[in-house]
Amino acid sequence: MANTFRNYDQSDVTIAVRNHYRKMRQNQTFEYVHRMQQKYLTYDKPMDLWDAMEHLNDLIDVSDPDLDLPNVQHLIQSAEAIRADGRPDWMQLTGLIHDLGKILFLWGSDADGTSQEEQWGTVGDVFVVGCALPDSCVYPEFNKLNPDMNDERYRSEMGIYQAGCGLDELTLAWGHDEYLFQVLNKHVGNKLPEEAMVMIRYHSFYPWHTGGSYTKLLNEKDQRYLEIIRDFNKYDLYTKSSKTYDLEEIKKYYRPIADKYLGDGPIYW
Repeated sequence: MANTFRNYDQSDVTIAVRNHYRKMRQNQTFEYVHRMQQKYLTYDKPMDLWDAMEHLNDLIDVSDPDLDLPNVQHLIQSAEAIRADGRPDWMQLTGLIHDLGKILFLWGSDADGTSQEEQWGTVGDVFVVGCALPDSCVYPEFNKLNPDMNDERYRSEMGIYQAGCGLDELTLAWGHDEYLFQVLNKHVGNKLPEEAMVMIRYHSFYPWHTGGSYTKLLNEKDQRYLEIIRDFNKYDLYTKSSKTYDLEEIKKYYRPIADKYLGDGPIYW
C-alpha cells in the first residue's frame, strides 16, 4: 500500500510537484517564516468553521501527487475512515479539519506563496528552518537552493537549536499545519485534546515522522508525538480515493462534534 502513495516519480505529476518543491526550498528561509508569522497570525478574520470548509472546495493541493480533487474531499475521506474504525469523536473531527489552514489562500498572495496559484508557502512537506536541510526532504537536490544553507548560523546539523530541545521549540517551514495550530491555540472555544493538536501541527513534517531526521533535536516527549502522528498518518495518507461526498450531508453528523470541541461561534483567523 505504501508504494501506491507519495510516488513523486510519476510523469504526469512530476513537473508541477517538482516546481512546487523547488520554490518551497528556494524561499522558505528562517527570515521568511518569521515574516509570515507576523503577517498572517493576526486572529482578526472571524469565519464560521463550515464556511471555511466550503472554501476548500476551491483549492486543489498542488503538492499532492496522489489526489486532484478539491481539498475538502480529502478532509472528508480522512474523517470518514477514522469514523468507520470507531475512533474517538475528537479524532474524527481532527481528520475533518486537519488541512483547514489551507484557507490561507483567501488572504494570501503570490509573492508569499500563499495564494491559489502559488502554494509553496501553504502546502507540502515541511522541514525545520534554522538548521541544515536533511536528505529525507522530498527532492533533496533542491536543498542547496535554500539561501540559509549559505549562512553559518543555519547550515549546521543543529543550527540555532540546542540538542534535545524538542519539536515544540523548533521553527518549521511556514504552512497550513502551523497556521491552523496557532489559530486553534488562540481559539477560546477550543477543547480538542493535546493529541489532536499534535496531529494538526506535525502531520506534514515527513522528514521527521517518516524520514527519521532531526534525531539530535528530539526529546522524550517527541517519541509520544511520533506514535500519535504515525497513527493519524494512516488516515491522512492511505484514505485518498476518487470517492466524493456532499459536505451538506456530512455536516449532519459532524456539526454536534464540532460544537462540542470548538464551540458554535466563529473562529478568528
